[in-house]
Amino acid sequence: MQTKTIHDSAVDISMVMLPHQANVAGNVHGGEIMKLMDNAAYVVAHRHARSNVVTARVDELTFHQPIYVGNLVNCHAYLTFVGKSSMEVSVIVEVEDLFKDSPRKCALTALFTMVALNAGGHTCAVPPLELTTDAQRARFEEGEQRYKVNRAKAKTCPIPERL
Repeated sequence: MQTKTIHDSAVDISMVMLPHQANVAGNVHGGEIMKLMDNAAYVVAHRHARSNVVTARVDELTFHQPIYVGNLVNCHAYLTFVGKSSMEVSVIVEVEDLFKDSPRKCALTALFTMVALNAGGHTCAVPPLELTTDAQRARFEEGEQRYKVNRAKAKTCPIPERL
């Protein structure tokens, strides 16, 4: 299987936030942005695997800045780690107020774990990731550590006692 670079699958998705995506105060619902982030992670993972992919996990979803109706949102997503069938995608959402001359601000960040599936719905192998910079290698190693921790957690599904 041929290696692919991070650049081969990275994506930017931009859109202006509209009133139907917000509450009565004009704040965009977090779920709207989370959906955009999930779509971006899907595109990155699908480009890399060239197969169907599903979201298996979302980690470290952090809201840094509110987003309002009329703001331009840019969702940047790229691979940080690739395993046998799973891929970790870093997603960064920046917000820009189109009515003010101000810089873009980081609004949300998250790490999505996507898993490649074959036509039968079973996991399938994905291409290795070609790392070209020290920063990419460092992010890959961090992703590998998260992968090991999360894999151990995934083996159990704690069900609390019902009250």
